[in-house]
Amino acid sequence: MEKRWYVIHTYSGYENKVKANLEKRVESMEMADKIFRVVVPVEEATEMKNGKAKTVSRKIFPGYVLVEMIMTDDSWYVVRNTPGVTGFVGSTGSGAKPIPLLPEEAENILTSMGIVDVKPKIDLKVNESVRVKVGPFTNMVGTVEEVQNDKQKVRVRVSMFGRETPVELDFGQVEKI
Repeated sequence: MEKRWYVIHTYSGYENKVKANLEKRVESMEMADKIFRVVVPVEEATEMKNGKAKTVSRKIFPGYVLVEMIMTDDSWYVVRNTPGVTGFVGSTGSGAKPIPLLPEEAENILTSMGIVDVKPKIDLKVNESVRVKVGPFTNMVGTVEEVQNDKQKVRVRVSMFGRETPVELDFGQVEKI
């Protein structure tokens, strides 16, 4: 079983209370290994009030809360029976398990909230030529020595002062030639 994002429906205006209730239940019922994160989708907005700009949090989907969980009978029961939860979105019947969000849907919502930082995808291989886009080595051309996908880094050999020197850079600092 893998953890996925699900949407639960709540009474409008009770999203934060449901979040708090569910987090308490996860702790008291020892479900932290099945229910991971509870998120009320909000966005920061600027409003003018009395001639002054004020930053406020606005609910993106009033009446809905996101839950990252592994769907089991136990975790489903805990969420469904949390005070304020009226049900799961995508549940087809009373006994049917709900359908999770698609990974890209969840990523889009979380990214818009600033929760998930989208890691740049890079298609580089060892011995390919790259140009450094930013930093102290800007516009230098080098050869890829190593790609570290887990760290989002690449080691590039550039020519500096007539000598080949290895430099470790972030994926966002280089571009394929």
